[in-house]
Amino acid sequence: MEASVLFFLTSGLFLGWALGANDAASVFGTAVTTRMIRFSTATVLCSVFVILGAVSGGGGAAETLGRLGAVDALAGSFMAALAAGFSVYLMNRCGLPVSATQAIVGGIIGWNLFTGTPTDSRVLLKILATWAICPLLAAVFSAGLYLATRWAVSIFKPHLLRLDAYTRVGLVLAGAFGSYSLGANNIANVMGVFVPATPFHALELGGWFSFSGTQQLFLLGSIAIAVGVVTYSGRVMSTVGKGIFPLSPISAWVVVVSHSLVLFLFSSQGLERFLVAQGLPTIPLVPVSSTQAVVGAVLGIALLQGRHNIRWRVLGKIGVGWMMTPILAGLICFIGLFFLQNVFDQPVQRAGVHRAAAIFAPPPGRPAMDWKIPPRPGHRPGMAARIAPRP
Repeated sequence: MEASVLFFLTSGLFLGWALGANDAASVFGTAVTTRMIRFSTATVLCSVFVILGAVSGGGGAAETLGRLGAVDALAGSFMAALAAGFSVYLMNRCGLPVSATQAIVGGIIGWNLFTGTPTDSRVLLKILATWAICPLLAAVFSAGLYLATRWAVSIFKPHLLRLDAYTRVGLVLAGAFGSYSLGANNIANVMGVFVPATPFHALELGGWFSFSGTQQLFLLGSIAIAVGVVTYSGRVMSTVGKGIFPLSPISAWVVVVSHSLVLFLFSSQGLERFLVAQGLPTIPLVPVSSTQAVVGAVLGIALLQGRHNIRWRVLGKIGVGWMMTPILAGLICFIGLFFLQNVFDQPVQRAGVHRAAAIFAPPPGRPAMDWKIPPRPGHRPGMAARIAPRP
């Protein structure tokens, strides 16, 4: 494999690291801050099951991102992932649990605008709808599960030590399930933009084992997520676990289970096949924000217990981070693609030279500032083409 290919993949690995540093808080933040699970135990469990989920179940959500914008050149994929990763990193520096899903969507739209590729509005609306549904659904799950758990505890009245042991085991199992769901759903954010331009070929071992190029990409991305979990997730865990609302150990378990169920629903291809076989409407396979899910789950419990303990200022900062992330990622991607195309002479679109390059490099034999770009049939020109000078 060429060194340039490995270099372009580094931005996806960086985004994976940033996602691991940020989204591990969604899975184990509440368990760690309530001191029911050690940070070292949480990172090991999260890393192992994220990799399993990404490799075995990450294909469905990645397909949806591909329909939003098929970034078909490695240089374009590199910049979309780099813009998303850098945006998440900046928010992590502020201790804000932001969404890698929103970041990569912003990066893809930045690529679409730069290359003049139309953004599929139906896919975009589907993704935007999940951003609203995800925290609401998590809040409903957590409220219902919290009431059911509280009822069960009041009926069976387990000894305090036994209840503590049950809660610890429950947090471990829920964290493993949540990590698997995180890998299956969010690997699309990390490596989804590289799938149309994947440099890997399928591996066949003896005719009984096949490892596709996409799965190889997902394996690399999930390892990067695991590294992020181990190295940089502690600060955001603190914000999610106790910055919004103080949680008891049982509430922490409810939050993790609710968050995990939401991610599983939006990433399970097996569940989709089952619903189709039963003639039922399917749930869209969309990469959703694990951060939004866990924040929604925490709020569901907080609203049940009374709003006076909710730290609205922290919640407001998280909301601002959610809104700024896709905008920041889109701007960084657009500007970065311009430099890749015109300074480093890297093709950011397989179809040909990007429209913005024509402003600085007119066709041979024609004077500068005295030409126009012929539109392709059925193609809507991008921003740079619309501002190009005409005779």
